[in-house]
Amino acid sequence: MIKVLVIDDSAVMRSFLGRVIGSQPDMELAGVVPDPLLAIDRVRRSAPDVITLDVEMPGMNGLDFLRNLMAVRPLPVIMISSLTTSGAETTLRALELGAVDFFPKPASFEQLDGLGIDIAEKIRAAASARVSRRRPGREMQAPAIAPRTSLGRAASAGTVVGIGASTGGVEALRIVLPGLPADMPPVLIAQHMLPGFTATFASRLDAICQITVKEAEDGEEALAGHAYVAAGGRHLELVRRGQRYTLRVSDDPPVNRHRPSVETLFRSLEAHAGAQAIGVMLTGMGGDGAEAMVSLRRRGARTIAQDEASCVVFGMPRQAIAAGGVREVLPLSDIPARLEALVQTPA
Repeated sequence: MIKVLVIDDSAVMRSFLGRVIGSQPDMELAGVVPDPLLAIDRVRRSAPDVITLDVEMPGMNGLDFLRNLMAVRPLPVIMISSLTTSGAETTLRALELGAVDFFPKPASFEQLDGLGIDIAEKIRAAASARVSRRRPGREMQAPAIAPRTSLGRAASAGTVVGIGASTGGVEALRIVLPGLPADMPPVLIAQHMLPGFTATFASRLDAICQITVKEAEDGEEALAGHAYVAAGGRHLELVRRGQRYTLRVSDDPPVNRHRPSVETLFRSLEAHAGAQAIGVMLTGMGGDGAEAMVSLRRRGARTIAQDEASCVVFGMPRQAIAAGGVREVLPLSDIPARLEALVQTPA
C-alpha cells in the first residue's frame, strides 16, 4: 500500500485528494493536514511514502517545507500548483528543489472529478521515484557555462537530436542542456508537461545554457544552437523541407495518453532524419517512445538511454532498452559529452 500524506490549506482540495486516494486499491491515506507546521509531526508519526503539497499556504509556504524536508528526510513530493505565471515559476522552482512531479489546480472545482485518474497515476509514479537528500543553499546552483556564442544559423538537414522525458525530466534537462556546445545541431524535446508551464520552463533553461532554449512554434525553422521544448498539451514533430528542417506543432490526439508524446516526436525523426537522428530517452514513468526508439535504431540512428542509477523513475528508459531500441545506456552526467562527440561523428 502506498501511504499518502495530503498537505493543503484548501478544504475542497483536501477532500478531493482524500477521496481519490481512498478509492485506490493500492493506496492508503496517511493523513490530511492544512499547513506544513502540522505536517512535520505527521511525517514523523505516519512515515508516508508520498506527500502531496500545496505551494501557497499560511505559516510556512510549500517551498520552505520542501527545502527542509529534502535536506533532512527526503520523500517523494507532488506539488499542487496554480495555473498562473507566478504559479509556474514556483512549481518549477519546487522541481529544482527536489519535488518529483506537480499537478495544477483546475480553474474551477467543478473540473476536479475528471482528474482523479491522473492524480492517482502521478502518486504511483512518485512512490517508485528515487529521491536524494539536498544540501540547503546548493539546490538552485546552475551549472557553470561559457558565454553564449550561438550563431542562430539555419541548420542543414543533417544531424538532429530528439530528447524524451517525463517524471524527473525537468531536473535531468537542467543537467543535459547546459552541457551542450553553442554550435549544437537542433535539439527537439518532448517533456511530458501540461499547458501553462512549458514557456516558463524553456525560459529558465535558456538562462543557464549556451544554446538558445525556447518553446517550439509551428512552422519555424530548426536552427543550429537551439533547443525547442514542445508546448504543454501539444505535439512536436520534425519536418524536412528540402535541405532544411522545420517544426510542426499540433493538437493531434494524444499518443500513449500523452500530448506532447515522445512517440510522436521520435516517429517524426525516423521519417525525416533517419540515420542522422540521435534519440535520447531520459527518466520517466511508462513506455512512451519505446516503440519509436526501436524504429529509430533500425533506421541507423544513434540512441541513448539514461541509466537506472541516475533516473528518478526508470520506466521509460527501461522499456526502451527492453524493446531493443537503445544502443548506449549512460549515467545522466555523461550524456552531454557523449552527445557532443556523436554530433561530430558522421552518421
